[in-house]
Amino acid sequence: MISRLDRSPVAMWWWTVDRWFLAAFLMLMGLGIVLSFAASPAVAQRIGLDMFHFATRQIIFTIPALMVMIAVSFLDVRQIRRLSIIMLGIMLVLMVAVLFVGVEVKGARRWVSFAGLSIQPSEFLKPAFVVISAWLMSEHERHHEIPGNLFAMILLGVVLALLMAQPDFGQTMLVLGTWGVMFFMAGMSWFWIITLGALGAGGGFAAYLFFPHVAGRIDRFITGEGDTFQVDMGREAIVSGGWFGVGPGEGVVKRVIPDSHADFVFSVAGEEFGIVLLFGIMSIFAFIVLRGLRAALKEQDDFTRYAVAGLVVVFGFQAIINMSVNLQLMPAKGMTLPFISYGGSSLIAIAMSMGMVLALTRKKPEKLRQTGFGAASRRMLPAE
Repeated sequence: MISRLDRSPVAMWWWTVDRWFLAAFLMLMGLGIVLSFAASPAVAQRIGLDMFHFATRQIIFTIPALMVMIAVSFLDVRQIRRLSIIMLGIMLVLMVAVLFVGVEVKGARRWVSFAGLSIQPSEFLKPAFVVISAWLMSEHERHHEIPGNLFAMILLGVVLALLMAQPDFGQTMLVLGTWGVMFFMAGMSWFWIITLGALGAGGGFAAYLFFPHVAGRIDRFITGEGDTFQVDMGREAIVSGGWFGVGPGEGVVKRVIPDSHADFVFSVAGEEFGIVLLFGIMSIFAFIVLRGLRAALKEQDDFTRYAVAGLVVVFGFQAIINMSVNLQLMPAKGMTLPFISYGGSSLIAIAMSMGMVLALTRKKPEKLRQTGFGAASRRMLPAE
């Protein structure tokens, strides 16, 4: 047990970090490992790999992800901004590189490989983009002569252009939606609300016209015709699982869906463990988003408020998209369920993002007066 009299960095971190957030993240990581053992063996055997290949790798990915999340949560506000600037610069370069040397999968270039490692730059770009956008918007609030909102719009345009060039329509809509929420929080006028809404609608219509795979997915969702095998099986698996599931290892969907350990792990969970577990998973995601927004609303610093809100909103939007596809509530889109779906880049990037949330929501000096810390404790907190 760590004493309140302990003044070490670890002790100060423990008494200032939001332990409810930390517990929720650890629960999702644990569920990711458990559901990987449930969903991935059939997939591994089908493609000729060891039965526990993906489950073992999920554990291997979880270890550095947890280390990254904890390490980032020790940073102060200035260090979070500096880390985001560096990460944004690197990921923008990699986003350009992936268009020329990236690995093509199903007609899209989203991965870049070097030194035996495959990285999806867009996953790491999202938290950096959110933090830097929050910084630009907050600078405009502090100094109206600084065109921070304009720079944020330019940055948004660059990121959206790179995402559509891959193409990755799902990540494009995710980034655009998150940025819109942050800009709304920053107090944008009705002119910008209408303008950006019209541009978003126009962009969606243009994607339908000029990207055949986008049009195909939307048409299949509306008409129910064509290749809807995966989404149909995912929904049927949840229905067949009922309230309490058919039992661990007894599911059928994981034996027939290629992405059951990744994009459709939610369906596997529903079939084998029941709708009760699905409600539990949704409750954890809802708790994280609502607690994050509550913390953002209480925050006095504009940058911290926009950054925390943006990070939990992009986290929540991604979860909603994945679960909605599994429930056949929206067109199919290959997007992971945060912390639960298989995938190294996604897991580590999300862990870094949530480490930023932990860092930005740590108790501030003025709040420590209410928790028993004296002036000496307050002086030892990281400077902001």
